Amino acid sequence: MKLIDLHCDALLKLSEGKGSLRFADATELQTNKKRLHRGQVKVQCFAIFIEPDIPSDQKFQEALTQIDYFYKEVLGKNPDMVHLKDWSDFEKINIGQIGAMLTLEGVDAIGNDLTKLHILYQLGVRSVGLTWNNANLAADGAGEPRGGGLTLFGKEIVQFNNEHQILTDISHLSDKGIWEVIELAKYPIASHSNSRTLCHHLRNLTDEQAQAMFKRNAMIHVVYFPPFVKAEAGEVTISDLIRHIDYFCSLGGVNHIGLGSDFDGIGTFITDLEDASKTQNLINELLKHFKEDEVRGFAYQNFLNHRPGVLG
Repeated sequence: MKLIDLHCDALLKLSEGKGSLRFADATELQTNKKRLHRGQVKVQCFAIFIEPDIPSDQKFQEALTQIDYFYKEVLGKNPDMVHLKDWSDFEKINIGQIGAMLTLEGVDAIGNDLTKLHILYQLGVRSVGLTWNNANLAADGAGEPRGGGLTLFGKEIVQFNNEHQILTDISHLSDKGIWEVIELAKYPIASHSNSRTLCHHLRNLTDEQAQAMFKRNAMIHVVYFPPFVKAEAGEVTISDLIRHIDYFCSLGGVNHIGLGSDFDGIGTFITDLEDASKTQNLINELLKHFKEDEVRGFAYQNFLNHRPGVLG
């Protein structure tokens, strides 16, 4: 069964590799093209993520460097990788092709300059998370002890997203920031988050947040990173991940759940879900617990039903 993955960090690895990694088949990449094809990933979203220790005046250049790798290494050397820049492009992916969409994980790269965000939009970014775990000029992240919400600049970014049909991603925001995005964003989404009730981690969502997202017709994409799946030490299994999907369903989210692996941004893995090539193991296990149309929804259809081009 084909699927859409809302989050990976392959561009960061390609940038750190400084040209030494081939997207087509580099074993260092959990989402290399060969593995995506084997796992039947039909759309892969590629995050632009800037490490916090990069000097402020170099962050936008690093974002452009990662985009350069996206254009040259991911798209340029692989004709079967198709750039998705419009929401209608999801209907234009042919058999044997994989759609690729740019996302932004934290707006640190733009400083306080909305023009830079417009440039990233023109280059193809269609989902924007205001923060990573730290605070920036837009908002506090999940790891900021202050726990503040959006700044005035952060609210400007949400408005920009609303006007340009860009998703506003809550996955790394502080709790207060999450609530403000749910209120202000026309297209809120959680690209890679699980249930805080099942695994108490600041990066996961409370029941109230999840239910508020579902009421907004917003998607929550479950993440494969073991510390966000199971609090207890030891092996983490696909069944542990499915518990989060089942729990979100119990909160009314059966039509609002998707997948966001976080591959290439994680160093530990769910057993039998160590890279994109293993994704059908998850699909096959889901089919044992849910109806086929529900699994199809989790895999790709829910997202297609709720992307901005469909909702208006």
